[in-house]
Amino acid sequence: MKRLIPVILSFALGARAQELTLRDAVALALEKNADVAVERESYTIADATVLRAEAAYEPTLRGDARLRKRTDPANSILSGAPPGELAPTVKSLQTSASLVQLLPTGATVSVFSGLNRDSSNSILALLTPAWSTSLGAEVRQPLLQNRRIDPARRTIRIARLDRARSLSSQRRIAAEVTAATERAWWTVAAARQDVEIRQSSIRVAEKQREDTRIRIEAGTQAEADLAQTTAEVERRRGELAVARENLARAENALRNLIVRDAADPLWERELVTGSTTAAVAAPPSIHEAIATALQKRPELDELARRVARQDVEIESAVDRVRPQVDLVAAYNGRGLAGTQNEDAIQPFGPVVVPDELRGGLGRSLLTMGENEFPDASVGVSVVIPLGNTAARQDVAIARAIGRQQTAMLEAARQRVAMEVRNAIASLTSAAERIDAAHAAREAAAVQLQAERDRFEAGTSNTFFILTRQNDLVAAQVAEAVASADYRKAQTELARATGTLLDDRGVVLSETEGVSK
Repeated sequence: MKRLIPVILSFALGARAQELTLRDAVALALEKNADVAVERESYTIADATVLRAEAAYEPTLRGDARLRKRTDPANSILSGAPPGELAPTVKSLQTSASLVQLLPTGATVSVFSGLNRDSSNSILALLTPAWSTSLGAEVRQPLLQNRRIDPARRTIRIARLDRARSLSSQRRIAAEVTAATERAWWTVAAARQDVEIRQSSIRVAEKQREDTRIRIEAGTQAEADLAQTTAEVERRRGELAVARENLARAENALRNLIVRDAADPLWERELVTGSTTAAVAAPPSIHEAIATALQKRPELDELARRVARQDVEIESAVDRVRPQVDLVAAYNGRGLAGTQNEDAIQPFGPVVVPDELRGGLGRSLLTMGENEFPDASVGVSVVIPLGNTAARQDVAIARAIGRQQTAMLEAARQRVAMEVRNAIASLTSAAERIDAAHAAREAAAVQLQAERDRFEAGTSNTFFILTRQNDLVAAQVAEAVASADYRKAQTELARATGTLLDDRGVVLSETEGVSK
């Protein structure tokens, strides 16, 4: 049987001396996350539990050997005690071996053998020493209880379901970690663009101040306008300080997801995220997205496995209510041989030991092989618990828990459908905001240029120029934020539909490791 090997959630990060990519960040987050590590070990435990449960079908071999000497108190005139003794003494070597095999049908097959060597000073013993041998088999097949399910099959089915559920749990946590990392990544990207836009706006304001100074020196502009441009430069520097703080906080939040400890060099490393700009695509059909989510969301698979696990418990509980009726068939071949006891009394004339019984161990085995002393049986074993209240209440409890699990699954399905709808709404809204922000930025640029033209013509002033510059900065920031929100909405939709790991190339396979 193909077995799943615990997945190590790591990526080959490759060379990254110049830049930490989003792919690298996700890889580090998956490696570092404690929940991922815990679920990976949980899967290892679940896999070992399956193998442990399947060990129920391994045969059991048992052997016994002992030397025994006994003198039994006898209250009979036929005690067989030799003259002058109270009772006969028997010395024996007793050995036995058995092999027991459980079958997938619930049947138990037992093969057993025995070998005894007895020597006695009893005057009633015919053979001493005497060799007794036996070889037999028994088959016990349940007809009611334990026929369709028994403790071994219940344990195996539950262990396999737990193993599959553990793998789904790994996928769920991996998807959550990936989504959180991507959201943090695009937050950093938007914050960095905000800083760059603020820096550019300061340079524009400084140029405006310098132009104002030149115009004042030329006598074409009032000296009070210099204070206005200076105040605007300082105001924008304050906005830049706030933007830098937001960037630092965003980077720290991302680093917290991917670094292992406080000494990690990534705390000091610049995170180059690139632009948030994304190609806007039409959102998927809601019904198709929900159908995909109901099929691929790992938490739904987890809950479905729990429902299936409880179904096994219900089936097992119902089985325990049935009477235990077993068909039992057995056969035992026996052998006997030995040396005639010379001290045996012969009250009815000379005792002649048949040739078939004369000899040692070999002769005893031959008599067994010749089927001289067969012992065959077939029958039915019945156990009927009277009342059986405990088993009946176990059924009621198991069914109630099953209804709870089913209700939880249905509630989760509805929640997943709602998440998909919300994700599509967010994606649609973000796309519309990108279009609106892009149009607003272009319009703000046109208005700024027009205001500059009016300023050059002497029909405008510095206040309106600075105002139009601020409008353009606000439009640029809004466009960057809308693009980052669109990226986040894409991530959330992929998470909501259960396709995030597949879309990102994160593969939890039956072989050790993750490929991307």
